[in-house]
Amino acid sequence: MLSKSVKWISTLLAVAAVLLLSSPMVFAAEVLPDEGGSLIKVIFAVGAMIGAGLAIGLGAIGAGAGIGNAANGACGAVGRNPGVQGKIMMTMLVGMAMAESIAIYALVVSLVLLYANPYTSFLWG
Repeated sequence: MLSKSVKWISTLLAVAAVLLLSSPMVFAAEVLPDEGGSLIKVIFAVGAMIGAGLAIGLGAIGAGAGIGNAANGACGAVGRNPGVQGKIMMTMLVGMAMAESIAIYALVVSLVLLYANPYTSFLWG
């Protein structure tokens, strides 16, 4: 039974890796150079796409961990002292909003990398 689940998980991870690693190359096909161009543009575009994916992915993981930690602390505090549930709930929601803002910042960084990259002018002139 264990070998079947390990085989299933490894197949799932291999398919996910192929999909994640091949999609930037597909999107970078739009900037493929003509006969006189160089591959630097393609490498730059693929790097920006991978960077954008890592930015939003790591930002979402951090926000999820922060929100989970806030909810865990609030549940423990309400369990110890149910009389102050209102104050704890308000503080928890503010903390969750702060943690969620990190995911929004990560989204902004990834969109800047994809659409308004400041280093594009250095590459294209």
